Amino acid sequence: MVVLGSTGSVGSQSVEVIGSRPDLFEVAGLSAGGSSVGLLIEQARQLRPRIVAVQDPAAAARLRAELPGVEVWEGPDSSIRLAALEADVVLNAITGAAGLRPTLATLAAGTTLALANKESLVIGGHLVTDAAAEGQIVAVDSEHSAFAQALRAGRAEEVRRLILTASGGPFRGRPRAELANVTPNQALAHPTWNMGRVITINSATLVNKGLELLEASLLYHVPLEAIQVVVHPQSVVHSMVEFCDGSTIAQCSPPDMKLPIALALTWPERLADVSGPCDWTQATAWTFEPLDDVAFPAVELARRVGLAGGVAPAVYNASNEIAVDAFCAGRLSFTGIVDVVGWCVDRLDDPDATDFGELSVDAVLAADAWARTAAAGRITDLEESWSC
Repeated sequence: MVVLGSTGSVGSQSVEVIGSRPDLFEVAGLSAGGSSVGLLIEQARQLRPRIVAVQDPAAAARLRAELPGVEVWEGPDSSIRLAALEADVVLNAITGAAGLRPTLATLAAGTTLALANKESLVIGGHLVTDAAAEGQIVAVDSEHSAFAQALRAGRAEEVRRLILTASGGPFRGRPRAELANVTPNQALAHPTWNMGRVITINSATLVNKGLELLEASLLYHVPLEAIQVVVHPQSVVHSMVEFCDGSTIAQCSPPDMKLPIALALTWPERLADVSGPCDWTQATAWTFEPLDDVAFPAVELARRVGLAGGVAPAVYNASNEIAVDAFCAGRLSFTGIVDVVGWCVDRLDDPDATDFGELSVDAVLAADAWARTAAAGRITDLEESWSC
């Protein structure tokens, strides 16, 4: 195993799964940005990888001092080098567009890619899918793992649509007018999942569900119009597949990321006792409701972005990251996050916008950089208009 982004939320849980089965998994390498170097040292002492990679030179120096006998790679390309290492599985849990080149390096090496970095697939589009052999990419997200499991119930031509479930986040049921003044602390209080800052805010705005919509279409070759998002607050039904005869197959389990992580690492085999099952001795109720696209327009914006293709998904993702940072810093309202993303996406239709040319890695990363600058400028303009 190689774990990229090992100190993040999914990466840390992956390390727990791997560490619980030392008879089954051997870790060749770990990578991280370097901001949580103490945790990375703990992980390395537990898993004993041959190589540890970090972007930050100061973190690399500390790793060399505290991990004698471990080879330490440093610099912005260290995760890309590690992704190309000979291994059975590379788990990419890097956050954001930085995961694109490691994803492509893993695929080029012919290694199975356990993909938690949905952004690399979303922004890379056919650059990633064309580089992957059949079955080489295995989803780590609980929703996409659910699709993979449910799709076993029928042939591809029998699938009518995918039903992507969403918890609805902490503001489920609120009209748009009530969302303008919510605080970052309120948005970070997810009712079900314990995740990192960006993904938690993305779950509150449903931008994360928009990214998952695009990911599902690319992974399972299902048209965007054949994927429906349904709100399921209990987060027990992780997603469903509807077949042409009217049958719907659901994958259900208590919300615990260790189950889809373990399944991605050993796909198509299952590990025993990774997570507790549903307790059928207790009375329970699961509810489903339609998504309010007026209050939460991020999903339909993502659908439009996916249909546009090219670098539009990269602009959606990058501008959102800048908007989330501004919201958490008190510079942008909660509803302003998706408004800024939509504004940046709309600029792609402007003849004065940068011409990124044919889809390529360089074009995607250029669009990512352009979108960050455009979003930052838009947020500054909004601040100035408020102050007036």
